[in-house]
Amino acid sequence: TSRSPVRIDFPAAVAWKETLGVPQAIIEVRTPTWQDSGGTAVPTFEYGGLSPHRFTVKALIRTRAIYDEKAKTVIVRDLAEESRKLDVLWGLSFKRAGDYVSISAERFAEAIPQLIAGGWEVRGAEGTYVGFGELDLSLRSSIDWFDLDANVTFGEQRIRTPRLLAALRKGDSYVKLDDGRLGMIRPEWRQQLEPFLATASEENAEGLRFRRNQVLLLDALLATRKNVAFDEVFEEARRKILDVVVQPEQPPDSFTGELRPYQSEGLGWFTFLRSLSFGGCLADDMGLGKTIQVLALLDQRRNLPKKEKRPSLVVVPRSVVFNWKKEAARFTPQLRVLDHATPDRIRATDHFLDYDVVITTYALLRNEVELFADFEFDYAILDEAQAIKNASSQAAKAATLLRARHRLALSGTPVENHLGELASLFEFLNPGMLRAKTTRVTKMLRDAGGKTAQAAEARVMLARTVRPFILRRTKAQVATELPDRVEQTVYCDLEPKQRKLYDELRDYYRASLLGRVAEKGIAKSKIHILEALLRMRQAACHPGLVDVRKTGETSAKLDKLFEELPILIDERHKVLVFSQFTSLLAIVQREMRQRGINYAYIDGKTKNREAEVKRFQEDAEIPVFLISLKAGGLGLNLTAADYVYLLDPWWNPAVEAQAIDRAHRIGQSRNVMAYRLVARDTIEEKILQLQQSKRALAEAIIGEENSILRQLTTADLDLLLS
Repeated sequence: TSRSPVRIDFPAAVAWKETLGVPQAIIEVRTPTWQDSGGTAVPTFEYGGLSPHRFTVKALIRTRAIYDEKAKTVIVRDLAEESRKLDVLWGLSFKRAGDYVSISAERFAEAIPQLIAGGWEVRGAEGTYVGFGELDLSLRSSIDWFDLDANVTFGEQRIRTPRLLAALRKGDSYVKLDDGRLGMIRPEWRQQLEPFLATASEENAEGLRFRRNQVLLLDALLATRKNVAFDEVFEEARRKILDVVVQPEQPPDSFTGELRPYQSEGLGWFTFLRSLSFGGCLADDMGLGKTIQVLALLDQRRNLPKKEKRPSLVVVPRSVVFNWKKEAARFTPQLRVLDHATPDRIRATDHFLDYDVVITTYALLRNEVELFADFEFDYAILDEAQAIKNASSQAAKAATLLRARHRLALSGTPVENHLGELASLFEFLNPGMLRAKTTRVTKMLRDAGGKTAQAAEARVMLARTVRPFILRRTKAQVATELPDRVEQTVYCDLEPKQRKLYDELRDYYRASLLGRVAEKGIAKSKIHILEALLRMRQAACHPGLVDVRKTGETSAKLDKLFEELPILIDERHKVLVFSQFTSLLAIVQREMRQRGINYAYIDGKTKNREAEVKRFQEDAEIPVFLISLKAGGLGLNLTAADYVYLLDPWWNPAVEAQAIDRAHRIGQSRNVMAYRLVARDTIEEKILQLQQSKRALAEAIIGEENSILRQLTTADLDLLLS
């Protein structure tokens, strides 16, 4: 057998001996570019004889014995043990190539620890590899920082954090020890430490440094690791946030109206954020009154002692400036509000001190960023904060430059479905908390939306980190506090191009109609009046209704609709969209197709209404139903919907109620939110005014009931055309 001594009869005068050798398996990398292309390695066995000298033989050349001339000894190779060692090579996908073996670079890195475990000594160009060490993490607290140490122990040698991180950053599979050997880095360490590396505020000789406002991020990262040493200061800091119970608060007496219980909790939550010097995002469902909760907060801040008072800044999309002013006048009449979004605004900040609230737009924040950045506000508040979801956008960069004691963001978008947007949002709310400016974090957030186990872990970590700083209540959660149906008029400001078209049309009809009426009287001008009013109503909706060549242009109402539809669809709501103009619905349809939004549709020409109703009611993938007034004002049961948009007001409350009742019927278990879109400073707003004093006349204008037009006076016509 291979373990038997070699049978040689030595002459009596020759003092040779035989011994059975014990092989030491050694594999040496011969190609210096392993990490680029893979290469070859030489496996050898080393035997020791009676002399101090050791003998090396090529593992793949199977001679039976080694002759030690100095010691006059024949060393018999242990071929059975050598075979067992070689089987380790073949099991790891090494291939024989003459006296050498070969393997790919990727497989070699994975094979090293298995070779060591299988009894091979692995020598590379940089030194001899040793097995895995033990990683331990410890956390130390200071007044402003937390320092995380990540050290590895290889036997008696300890590698400190900077050296370990340098190896990880280079992508090495080992770290060089003080004695020249190469300590193997476990692959999972890279995964475990990557989030720490990505989010650390800085690195230094002590380890990874984290800001105080990253306490929950650290807590979430450390939650996946056992036996991490941390001190009482860190424990106290995390408990201060996690154990808090938000106390509901009532608005000051100057606030006109009442807050619902969940809105009072929102007001208390703002106090909780202030007490810890954190910013937060109010992410309630659309229609739950985020604006009202913030107005109650601003009314509170109005009562601060004079030496502490500063105005607050509210940044909004241009389309809702008017709505903010209108709501402020209604709920907080004592709040001094400055509209810093008008063409005649003062391009300075000194006069800000004369106001409690300054309202501006994202566009002006971008364009006048230096002006805003030089002024310290009490609160900086971003409404529709998804406007800064792209961290590289000018709006996001401008928002982070704002100086304020406190920061808030409002967004109806459920941020848990948009993890990639968290980075930019939290860079505004709590600078440095997620280190949003690093591509590493952006990638981690983006990848968290995937389906891998690593993505799921990232989602859990992010949720733990940001949960205390996001307040979200869905309509279903607070249903008992809401009326069965909520109706709201939403004012839309025409953009300059649409405004120019509308004004030109109004001026044309004003010049032609008023002269005609003065000459021939209203009775003989009915057809011309009806045409003028119809055209102006259409121009208020969309330029394409007046000129088919303009169907590809935008309009204030469509901008508003498509600002909000994606949010509602993300929240899994179903929406009815009504218009009396099928030409407007056609433009909406085209936009829906371009955005990939599925919808059902009926107008007066639809043959199979029941099939469309069934699709909408039963198919969760059909979130929107487009309906013309004449086709859908009556006879439809659409209880799957809980949001209703009236793209153009009909002025007849009974008709509008019938449309809203398509959703708000027996069998509807949810609260219905109805929004009436009105173009500001157009005939639509003028008819709202008429509706209060001359309802029948207002209905006649829309219903085109010529007989009632007899009630129209020259003064009424002058108002409508103003």
